[in-house]
Amino acid sequence: MDFAYTTEQEGIRQSIQSLMKDFPDEYWMKRDQAHEFPMDFHNAIAKAGYLGLVIPEEYGGSGLGITEAGIALMEVAASGACFNGASSIHLSIFGINPVVKHGSEEMRRKYLPRVVSGDLHICFGVTEPDAGTDTTRISTRAVRDGDRYIINGKKVWLTKAGDSQKVLLLTRTTPLEECKKRTDGMTLFFADLDPSAVTIRPISKMGRNAVASNEVFFDNLSVPAADLVGQEGRGFHHLLDGLNPERILGSYEGIGVGRAALNRAAQYAKDRHVFGRPIGENQGIQLPLADSLARLHGAELAAQKAAWLYDTGQPCGTEANIAKFLAGEAAFQAADRAVQTHGGFGYASEYHVERYFREARLIRIAPISENLILAGLAEHVLGLPRSYGRSDGS
Repeated sequence: MDFAYTTEQEGIRQSIQSLMKDFPDEYWMKRDQAHEFPMDFHNAIAKAGYLGLVIPEEYGGSGLGITEAGIALMEVAASGACFNGASSIHLSIFGINPVVKHGSEEMRRKYLPRVVSGDLHICFGVTEPDAGTDTTRISTRAVRDGDRYIINGKKVWLTKAGDSQKVLLLTRTTPLEECKKRTDGMTLFFADLDPSAVTIRPISKMGRNAVASNEVFFDNLSVPAADLVGQEGRGFHHLLDGLNPERILGSYEGIGVGRAALNRAAQYAKDRHVFGRPIGENQGIQLPLADSLARLHGAELAAQKAAWLYDTGQPCGTEANIAKFLAGEAAFQAADRAVQTHGGFGYASEYHVERYFREARLIRIAPISENLILAGLAEHVLGLPRSYGRSDGS
C-alpha cells in the first residue's frame, strides 16, 4: 500500500479544490437555509465528469476506484460544502454500484450513461420505520403479477427522493417466516418514482437541509420485471456491494467536514485578538485543535486502508467500520471545538461553524450508529459474545 497520491489522484484533488471555489461557504449557507437542492453545483460536478468516477468506462465513466471517489468527496466536504455538497452527489457516484455489479446489460446501458451525465438522479430505499439497522425485518412487499411486480410499503430516510427519478428499492418477495435464512427472500428493484403511486414527504431535520431526507409511501407501484436488479430473493446480498463503499466514502466525507471546521477554527484563532494578543497563543485554544488535527489524520489513514482493500478486491468490512467510527468521532469533535474556539460567534450562522457542527453530527449515526459498529467489532474481531439479538441470528 502506497500512501502517496498518484498523479491522477493528485489531479482529482486539485481539480475539485479549484471547482469548489465557485461554491463558497455563503452559497451553502443560503442553500441550507432555503432548503434548496444545489442543482447548479450538481451540474458542475457532472460536467467535470466526477459523477462517473467509479462507473466503468464502457458506460461513460472513468472506471476508477473508491479511493479516487473518496478523495473527491473529501475535498468537496472540506471546502465548506460539508454533507450538503457530498450528499447531493455521492449516491450517483457509488449508490448505483448494485446496478453496475448485478444489473442486466440492458439496464446498465440504459441508465448508467444518464447517471454519469447528471441527467438521472437516484435515491436509495432500504430503511423502514420498524426496520432500521435490522434490514431483514423490512415489510415493503413486492408481489409478482405477470411481467410486473406490485409494490406496497413505506421507506424512511431516503436522501433526495424528491429530486430523483429512480429508486434502488429493497423489498420482500418472500415473507421472512418462509425463508431458511433471514437474509433470503428480499429483492432489489431499480424502480421509477411514479407520482401516481408514490408519495414523498420531506422530514424536518437538524442539518444538511439543502439535501432533503424523506419518508416515501408506495401504493400499488407497478414495476416491470426488467427493473429487477440481479436475482429475485437475492436483493440483500446484492445490496452488500454498496454497504462497504458507503461507509468508506462516508468516512472520507466526515474527514472533510472535520477539516473544514478545523481550518476555520485555526484561522479564527490567529485573527481574533483578546487582551492584546491572538487567542491562538493560549494552549487552551491551540492544544484541542492540534488534538483534532491528529485524530482527523488517523481517521484518514484508516479510510485510505479500507479504500485500498476494497479497490484491490480484499475483505474490508472491519476496516470500513473502523474508518467510519474514527471519522465520525474526529469530525464531530473538530466541529465542536471550532464552535468553542469562536465563542459566541460560533453560534452565529455567518461564521459557518454552527452549520459544520450540525452536519458533523450526522456521520456518527448514519449510515450505521457507533454503538453497532463497536458491537460488531467486539463480536467479529475480538470474539466476544454477541451483545444484541439472539445467538441464532434473530
